[in-house]
Amino acid sequence: MHKYTKEQVDFIKKHVKDRSSMDLLELFNARFGLNLGLNQIRAFKKNHNLKSGVNTSFKKGQEAWNKGLKGINFGGKETQFKKGQKPANHMHVGAERINGDGYVDIKIAEPSKWRGKHLLIWEAENGPLPPGHAVIFGDGNKQNFDLDNLILVSRKQLAILNRKNLIQSNADLTRTGVLVADLHSKISDRK
Repeated sequence: MHKYTKEQVDFIKKHVKDRSSMDLLELFNARFGLNLGLNQIRAFKKNHNLKSGVNTSFKKGQEAWNKGLKGINFGGKETQFKKGQKPANHMHVGAERINGDGYVDIKIAEPSKWRGKHLLIWEAENGPLPPGHAVIFGDGNKQNFDLDNLILVSRKQLAILNRKNLIQSNADLTRTGVLVADLHSKISDRK
């Protein structure tokens, strides 16, 4: 970060009018023998609320520099993907990954359709997941796919389980927590 002297500040303020930031930069660097960047001059102008008065917007009838060009290519065409080519990290259907929340997902379709492994295991045994329900891990371990560890709960029950910290490290205790959540739900309904 450059610390501007009073002389440099006065110079910029005196020469900012009717000059683009690039012209001001070249003038400033030549005068003081410095090698500041364009962003430093722009930041100074912004921080000191200095306006040059130069209008850089398009004028009516002015043509864009890239008119008539089809796409902009700055090289690298040899390394771009070809149609139908798959990236090196492409995963096939049936592949598993651990998502950001720690759940194991399985790829169920192309191009990128994933589903929780615990949901697929539960649905294979019990049929489709009812709307408004979720499957939780009884012991809280998101890697334990034992059917006795997978518990179906409604979204309302899940909200109460989370709010009251009723999901335990033991599946039987968590099942009891579901019953307690039902009790809390009935109590609030009666009120």
